[in-house]
Amino acid sequence: MTQAATLIATATEDPTFHPPSIWEFFPPVIAFEGTPFAFTRINLAQILATVVLLLVFLIATRKLRLIPTRFQSVVEMGFDFVRVNIAHDLLGRKDGDRFLPILMTLFFMILFMNFTGIIPGINIQGTSVIAVPLLLAIVSYVTFIYAGIKKSPKGFIKNSLFPSGVPKGLYLIVTPLEFLSTFIIRPVTLTLRLLMNMVVGHLMLVLFFSATQFFIFGLGGFWTALGVGTGAFGLAFTLFEILVYVLQAYVFTILTAVYIQLAVAEEH
Repeated sequence: MTQAATLIATATEDPTFHPPSIWEFFPPVIAFEGTPFAFTRINLAQILATVVLLLVFLIATRKLRLIPTRFQSVVEMGFDFVRVNIAHDLLGRKDGDRFLPILMTLFFMILFMNFTGIIPGINIQGTSVIAVPLLLAIVSYVTFIYAGIKKSPKGFIKNSLFPSGVPKGLYLIVTPLEFLSTFIIRPVTLTLRLLMNMVVGHLMLVLFFSATQFFIFGLGGFWTALGVGTGAFGLAFTLFEILVYVLQAYVFTILTAVYIQLAVAEEH
């Protein structure tokens, strides 16, 4: 019997042994356990991301210079990316500037909360519980509804459920589908897309680095080489996760802008 098999057999004979639970991949309560105000490492990540975001914006905009510093230039590049490449490109200058505060908030809030997943000591994204993606999806959804009703108070709902050019007999099929697609599926997909990407990324990093610790410190010997391999995969996946963090912030924000653009289209 190999060393690994021996260790596994010994573990299974231990009366305290139990198969790993999915909840073990998530951080335990660190304060106020057993109360409605239970505080976990995810909450710490959310607070840290919010504080850092506010400090970055405050410091960058407190003393704006005609010839910007490097820090001001980086922040302005982020602002311009959201304003030009998302807001203005999809909504035009007028509507883009009108909805820019919402789009800017969504992008940077998601981005900063995602990046807590690679901060040592925290190692979990602030967006990896459903509350944050759901809240942001609700903000996006309400903004979409507001934009449509503001543009066409009487025609927005009608045009959304009864699109023009469809034979009247087909409305029995088209209208329920349009209702589900426009008013139900959109916020659900926004929530689940962000949440699942963050949860899967977190679980993958946990598995890679847990395997590295097990092979190197638990088994040792020949298994150390395999531990080095899983550690290398973990580092490579961390770099990939950084790309995913930025991409998910961009996708969520641009989809919100697309929904707003559909709401303020001339046909409404």
